[in-house]
Amino acid sequence: MKLSVIMPVYNRERYVVSALRSLVRQRDVVDIDIIVIDDGSTDGSAEAVRSMMRETPCIRLFQQANMGVAGARNAGLRQLPPDAGFVSFLDSDDISLAGRFERDLACFAADPRLELTYSLMTLADLIDDERLEPAADSRTMTLRGISLSTAVFSRGLVDRTGQFDEDFEQAEDTDYLLRVFERGPNYELLDAVAIYYRRHAGNVTKEHGDRVRNHLRAIHKSMRRRKADPSLHEIQGIFELKSPADWQML
Repeated sequence: MKLSVIMPVYNRERYVVSALRSLVRQRDVVDIDIIVIDDGSTDGSAEAVRSMMRETPCIRLFQQANMGVAGARNAGLRQLPPDAGFVSFLDSDDISLAGRFERDLACFAADPRLELTYSLMTLADLIDDERLEPAADSRTMTLRGISLSTAVFSRGLVDRTGQFDEDFEQAEDTDYLLRVFERGPNYELLDAVAIYYRRHAGNVTKEHGDRVRNHLRAIHKSMRRRKADPSLHEIQGIFELKSPADWQML
């Protein structure tokens, strides 16, 4: 069954080819569909994607005026093909580990009730873009953080969850994942790394104060939903949000 991976892109000409290569290398073992949404980039991001598409028909590129990452992901959801049984995401500056989708989909095959796998992520401040892994002198930290890219969702779970909240400029992923887990899906926490999260000066998450405020806003909205609907589940013991103080990008 097909796995669609949604990748929003905004001014990531420097990194997007590496991100796409990390997905394309898995096509021999997974029927993968890569949906790239160029969200009004003003650099050569779209051209970089097209350079990959010439020999890689599993990549599909869609361009739109800038709407923000939530709007870009919603555009990707609207492009899901009917035969996509699973959905994942990858940011255009991160790396998907070889073999991770084969491993995750094997879990779904073993348990037909499974709706979600949720794995680990390794933060790295230096990525070797030829080898698609942290450089030898990179600082790294592995954790189960808030990241859509560490998850593989069943199509049914995605359809029930709905779209991303475009009122969030940041922490839209937090809001989405809280809504997913509030539904009490059958999920498995995998103790394997799914992505290398590239730390660099352009990360939106460097805006620490705004990020924290939006996280809190997403949590508050979750509390209000659960108060209004007692059938929704409280989320416990899934995410680790810590990050070393010396990792702050200036």
